[in-house]
Amino acid sequence: MKLFSCLMALLLFLLQAVPGLGLPRDTLHCLEHHGYCFHLKSCPEPFAALGTCYRRRRTCCVDTTSNFHICQDEGGHCVPPEIRCLQEQEGLCPRRGWKCCTEV
Repeated sequence: MKLFSCLMALLLFLLQAVPGLGLPRDTLHCLEHHGYCFHLKSCPEPFAALGTCYRRRRTCCVDTTSNFHICQDEGGHCVPPEIRCLQEQEGLCPRRGWKCCTEV
């Protein structure tokens, strides 16, 4: 598994280094959160949807058995960075830069 992660990191680096070959933004966001891109519209168990991949043609799915938790599944709300949280919590949000709040 570690070899696979290293190969993926190398591939992402090479794709970003060559102009015009980069991955779409939503795909990079998915991979940053250790997600997987599925052809299905819904994620199989034990995955949860985190957004889209490949310009909204695939679903980004995150493994729920890992240390990553989807914000709404943990009882939080995703808010843009300009909104202040009274209480922030751990959790992934589908939009880059947004944060997970229990109280706004």
